Amino acid sequence: MRKSILSLSVAAALLVPGVAAAQAAAPSPLTGNVTLITDYRFRGISQTIGKPAFQGGFDYAHASGFYLGNWNSNVSEVAGYPGGNLEMDFYGGYKRAFGDYGLDVGLLEYYYPGAKASGSFGAAALANPHSPGKTNSGNVHNTEFYLAGSWKWITVKWSHAFTDYFMVPDTKGSNYLEASATYDMGNGWGVNGHVGHLNAHNFSELGYTDYKLGVTKDLSGWVLGASLVSTNAKHNCSSGDPYCFFKPTGGTYDAGKSTVLLSVSKSF
Repeated sequence: MRKSILSLSVAAALLVPGVAAAQAAAPSPLTGNVTLITDYRFRGISQTIGKPAFQGGFDYAHASGFYLGNWNSNVSEVAGYPGGNLEMDFYGGYKRAFGDYGLDVGLLEYYYPGAKASGSFGAAALANPHSPGKTNSGNVHNTEFYLAGSWKWITVKWSHAFTDYFMVPDTKGSNYLEASATYDMGNGWGVNGHVGHLNAHNFSELGYTDYKLGVTKDLSGWVLGASLVSTNAKHNCSSGDPYCFFKPTGGTYDAGKSTVLLSVSKSF
C-alpha cells in the first residue's frame, strides 16, 4: 500500500506542475535540536559549575500558531538540585507574526527528576530569610507564564512564576524581564546580545541582572558560537552571595562570574 501511494504521488507531481516543488518546500511541523556547550548558564547563572553540558529538544509547531516542546540538559546537583542531574523543560503556547512584528505567549514547566527540595533554595542553597520557618518539599520544579513581543531581530520577554521560584519559600510571583537581539550579518555570520533582570518576590537578595554578547557562524547547518556572559551578582562567596555553590570536591564556586561560552549546535 505504501508503495502504491508513493507511486501515485510521484505521478501526480509529474502531471501537475508545481506539486513536487510544493511538497518539497512544505516544512515539517516537528523539528529537533542538539547543543554541546562548555557551561550551561541559565539566566547568567551556571547550572553545571563550569562544566560542559549536552542539550537537546523537540518542537511541534501547528500551522495555526500553537506549539508544544521539550528541552533537556544535564545539571549539577550542587547547583540546587539535590539528588538530581537532569533538567527537563516542557512548554506550550501560541506564536504569530504580524509583518515585522511577532507575539509569543505560553507556559513553561522546569522539572528536575529525582531532585528533592529540602527547605533550601535550589539555585541559591539558602532558605528565605524573609519567611523564617517556612520550607518546601517535593521535586524541585518551577512553573512560569511568559509573554514576548518582537520586532525584526529584537525581542522583549516577560516571565512570571506561578509557583515558588525553583522551590524558594514565599517567592511565588517572581518576575524575569529580558531583551534580546539577534542580527544576521550574512555569509553565515550572526551577532547576538541579551540583558535580563530577575526580581525575586519577597527575597530581594536573589535579584540580579545578567548580560550576554555573542557571535555565531553557520557551517553547513552546524552553528558554532562564542559568547561572553556576566552578571552583577555579589561575586563574594564570603559575604553570603546566594549564587555561590559548595563544590563536591570542597570550596565554593561563584556561579554568576563572567565567563566565555563556546558551543556547537545543530537543528534538524
